[in-house]
Amino acid sequence: MRKRMRAILAERGGEPAAPPSGRPADWPVAEPSSTGRLRLENRLVQPPLAGIANWAYRRQSRRHGAGLASSEMIASFGIRYANRKTLGMLTIVPDEHPVGVQVFGADRDAMVEAARAVEAAGADLIDINMGCPVPKICKTGAGAAMLADPVAAAAIVQDMVRAVDVPVTVKMRRGLTPRTSDPAETARRFEAAGAAAICLHPRAAAEEYEGSADHRITADVVAAVGVPVVASGDIATPEQARRVLEDTGCAAIAVGRAALGNPWVYGEILRGAPQPRPSLDAVIDEIALFAADAALAIGESRAVGYLRKFYPWYLAGYEIGQPALAELLTEPSADAVLERLRQLAAASAADIHDAIDQACAPRARRLLSQPLDRSGGD
Repeated sequence: MRKRMRAILAERGGEPAAPPSGRPADWPVAEPSSTGRLRLENRLVQPPLAGIANWAYRRQSRRHGAGLASSEMIASFGIRYANRKTLGMLTIVPDEHPVGVQVFGADRDAMVEAARAVEAAGADLIDINMGCPVPKICKTGAGAAMLADPVAAAAIVQDMVRAVDVPVTVKMRRGLTPRTSDPAETARRFEAAGAAAICLHPRAAAEEYEGSADHRITADVVAAVGVPVVASGDIATPEQARRVLEDTGCAAIAVGRAALGNPWVYGEILRGAPQPRPSLDAVIDEIALFAADAALAIGESRAVGYLRKFYPWYLAGYEIGQPALAELLTEPSADAVLERLRQLAAASAADIHDAIDQACAPRARRLLSQPLDRSGGD
C-alpha cells in the first residue's frame, strides 16, 4: 500500500486540474443505487480502510459526496470479548448514515455474534472482509485466506445473513493467487448464501497492490451474479470511474487510497469533471475540521499519532518543504500543527506577493517615468 500511495502522491504534485466544464449529461456515478433494501443516493462508495476509517473519516467522506461510507475492519473476536478499543470502533454518529461496518474472522459463531452487535450499533450494512492480504490476518484464516475454502466462507455468509435484518455484503479479492482463483464461481456461492452485494478487488492476495487492477475480472463477476457488484481498485479520477462503470457494468465504484488526504476527489468523481486544486488555506480548514472530529472519535492523545500519517497526504503538491513537513510530524498536538500550517500559508502568500511585486516593478517604473497625458481629460 505504501508503494501505491507514493505513486498517488507523486501524481498530486503535478499540474493543477483544469477548471470544471460541468457534469456530463449522462454521468453515471451520480445515479442512485441500492444494496438489498438499502437505497444509496449515488454509485460512489468509500470502502473499508484498516486503521483509517473511523467515524471521523467516514463523516468526511460522506460530506464530500460518498453515497456510502464503510468502517475499518473490526475483529469479530474483539467484539465477542468486549475489547474496549474494538467496541469503540462500532461508534456511529447520526449524520454519517448510510454507513457500513466491516468485520473479519473465520469462526462462524464469533462472526454471527459480531453481525448482531454491528446491527445493534446502528449500521445500515454489514460487510465481511475476505480481501485483506496482510499475513497477520491471513494466518488466522481470516481476510483473503477465507477464499481458500469458498464452501466454508459461504457458510459463514449464510449464518450471518440469517442472524440479522440488514444487508450482508462481501468484500473479496479475486483469490489467493492468479493461477488458483475462480472469482466468478466464488461470488456465485456468496450470492447463493444470501450476500446482498459483492465488492471485488481484482488483484489476487499474493499480488497485494502490485501492477494494475484488471477490471476484466470485475466484468466476469458482474456477469456471473445477479446481485450488485462494487468495483474496487485503481479508481482515482472521473475518467477512470466512467471507464470502469461502462466496461464492467458494475453497480458502483469504491474509491479508497485516492481519497487519503484528498477527500475532494469524491466531489470530482461525483460531478464527472476535474476540479481546481484547493488552496492551501482550504486544505488547512479541512484538516482542522477533520482533526476536531478525530479527537472526538478516538481521543486527543491517539488522534495526534493518527493524524500524523495524514499530513503528508494532505500537503502533497503544495509548497511545503521536507524540513517543514518533518517539523509538523513532531508537533505535540493538532492545534500546534494547525498553527504552524497557518504560519507557512501566510509566509507562502507573502512570497507570492513579493514575487508579483518584483515582476511588476520594472513596468511600474517605466510607467511612472513617462509624462502624464492630460489630453481629453477633465
